[in-house]
Amino acid sequence: MNRKKYTNFFSALGFQKKLFSIIGICFILTLLTDLQSNAQANAQEKLEQSAISVSMARATWDTGWFQTEIFKKLIEELGYKVKEPKTMDNQEFYLSVAKGEVDLWANGWFPGHKSFVEHDQVKGRVEAVGFEVIAGALQGYLVDKKTADKFGIKNLDDLKNPEIARMFDQNGNGKADLIGCNAGWGCESAIDHHLDTYDLRSTVEHIQGDYSPLMHETIARYKQGKPILFYTRTPNWTVGTLIPGKDVVWIEVPFASLTKEKKNLQNQTTIRGVAGCVNDPCSIGFPLNDIRVVANKQFLKKFPDIKKLLELVTISLKDISRQNAKMLDGEDAYEDICRHAQEWIQSNRKKIDKWLKAAEKFQIPKKLWFCRAVK
Repeated sequence: MNRKKYTNFFSALGFQKKLFSIIGICFILTLLTDLQSNAQANAQEKLEQSAISVSMARATWDTGWFQTEIFKKLIEELGYKVKEPKTMDNQEFYLSVAKGEVDLWANGWFPGHKSFVEHDQVKGRVEAVGFEVIAGALQGYLVDKKTADKFGIKNLDDLKNPEIARMFDQNGNGKADLIGCNAGWGCESAIDHHLDTYDLRSTVEHIQGDYSPLMHETIARYKQGKPILFYTRTPNWTVGTLIPGKDVVWIEVPFASLTKEKKNLQNQTTIRGVAGCVNDPCSIGFPLNDIRVVANKQFLKKFPDIKKLLELVTISLKDISRQNAKMLDGEDAYEDICRHAQEWIQSNRKKIDKWLKAAEKFQIPKKLWFCRAVK
């Protein structure tokens, strides 16, 4: 009888051990499954976050950073994360956006940037989207009004006269110092083309470097009553300080001539109604430019809602010039520019909401973001 009890006891004990082992195994399997599920969820969450991260660039001219910040904030309002924009020169940006290293910028100038878009490593991989400023960006050459009026300077051709050219000489070589474009902006090739085509190399020197400091020096010379000669483009703070028609005048070119890739636009270089030009219409030497967003084509394909937004946004030349004037008055820190952009958004809230609503119709549901990220 006692032996039977012991046998039953040990049998029960063995069963309990097996039961606890089974429970333990189940617990471990459950724990491992949970850990695996959490790991997969975290991995997917990271991929989803990367899928909605947008990389922007901005040009080396800070007068275009205002537009960059507006687009950055509007893309964020669509629900995307936007990294702080990288400052790049033109060639660096176009090569980077073609490779997908950055997604877009808001500083495309057309037809000025046509040569960059048609570069072998860029062509077919990027796209200009929308028209933030339509045919409002001027380019040309200016002379201080006092000197222009006194000596009858109305045309670049007048600088062939060594005596006139010498008045604009600052480095002592007897040639007129023409403050021009930064290397890499694209406009420097147009200026060099003009100097060659109009046979001005013997009397005019293209001065290049960092444009803003060079123009600050030019303005200082103007305030000292000295003659000045420079290239500029609008929108830009320079014509907010040296006002065409009052302080300076736009001078004409001898005849229309553009570089080979822009030759078809030569009939667009004479423009009516240019305030402060010596003539109307004004043979300014450059066609009007559109300011446009440029983006990677694959990026636009993956994010149709962003593409739609980029197509809709417009920023008036007057608003850009007004903001550039604030920068000139000392509000030129990055924080200031961000604040200017936010103030512009608040002032234009009604039309912005329409843009966002239209863009949201093209938005891919969040549950499909993961699929979009791994395509």
